Amino acid sequence: MKGICGANCDECDLLKNKKCEGCLKTKGCPFGKKCFIADYIQVGGKEEYNKFKKELINEFNNLKIDGKSEIKELYPLNGSFVNLEYSLPNNKKVKLLNDDEIYLGNQVECEFKDEETKKYFGLVGNMNFILVCEYEGNGNNPEIVIYKRR
Repeated sequence: MKGICGANCDECDLLKNKKCEGCLKTKGCPFGKKCFIADYIQVGGKEEYNKFKKELINEFNNLKIDGKSEIKELYPLNGSFVNLEYSLPNNKKVKLLNDDEIYLGNQVECEFKDEETKKYFGLVGNMNFILVCEYEGNGNNPEIVIYKRR
């Protein structure tokens, strides 16, 4: 089954485990909240959504972050996959995203090689913000690089 955005929902474990009914069946609310991607496509069409996504890709690529390679694509991602827990300077932990929302994102390997630990950049955004973080494999030890409103 293809989603409104074109994502192949059949490959997603959330659909397979019945935690999601898909955006077609729920009219763009696969996790109980309106998906901004589905909303964008339903209101402005696929062409306008693709323009928005290209603008977001360009915004990520224009950030001056040492070791981050060029982003060529952004994928719809459920918040539960990308909502990492960050340590604040006061040792409190915080999550910045919502597990039940859909974001556009990607992961790229850090170009600077560390012999002990591979590092990655996670990029997430929507119409309101962009977030870039750096972390080890499996999202371990995440650090916020950039979090800003758009």
